[in-house]
Amino acid sequence: MSDLGEAGTLAAIGTMAAVTYAMRAGGFWLMSRVRLTARLRRTLEALPGTVVVATVLPIAVREGLPALLGIAAACSAMVLRRNDFLAVIVGMAVAALARAWLI
Repeated sequence: MSDLGEAGTLAAIGTMAAVTYAMRAGGFWLMSRVRLTARLRRTLEALPGTVVVATVLPIAVREGLPALLGIAAACSAMVLRRNDFLAVIVGMAVAALARAWLI
């Protein structure tokens, strides 16, 4: 494997930034040409939740009960306090304590 050094690292970062920008701009451009029906609007509004579930579920299945308890605690904190930061802290604390006690 070759070492491209600092120039290669900067080129990789620049390429990733350009591709990310192109994808975002392309998405806005494509959606500007789509007629938003009520059904499509509901679908787009549901996407963030599905992305979170698709990200968290494999972790919860792999990590078992401590992760499930942490997720449940984070969801409860979010419902009760509506504070993302607090929910993350509570979820991490509960998962850490559950891991310490269960393993």
